[in-house]
Amino acid sequence: MTMTKTIIATPSAPAAIGTYSQAVKVGNTVYLSGQIGLDPVSMQLVEGIEAQIHQVFGNLGAVAIASGGTLADVVKLNLFLTDLGHFAKVNEIMAQYFVQPYPARAAVGVASLPRAALVEADAVMAL
Repeated sequence: MTMTKTIIATPSAPAAIGTYSQAVKVGNTVYLSGQIGLDPVSMQLVEGIEAQIHQVFGNLGAVAIASGGTLADVVKLNLFLTDLGHFAKVNEIMAQYFVQPYPARAAVGVASLPRAALVEADAVMAL
């Protein structure tokens, strides 16, 4: 049995800036590509760690909605930070976008991210 892949695209999140889709849905699972703090209208990175964290979750939320779900349907979240000193701030802001039970999560310190972003997140959603 072959599963159909559905490509998700929404103008409410930044357009893909590389060879990827905003999300791909296979069956009841949606794989959301990594989002950085790009404003979807200007395609410019927002300033500062707090603004970038909010923008990342806003962008992921927009793609989740376009996929037929919400952030409440996220079962796995991967966070990438150029400074793990921002981890507490990510937790604080994440609590404004996710409610218990929280998704499974990884947080990884990385040397750099696209466009010199400070934070990136991708997710897997189950519908």
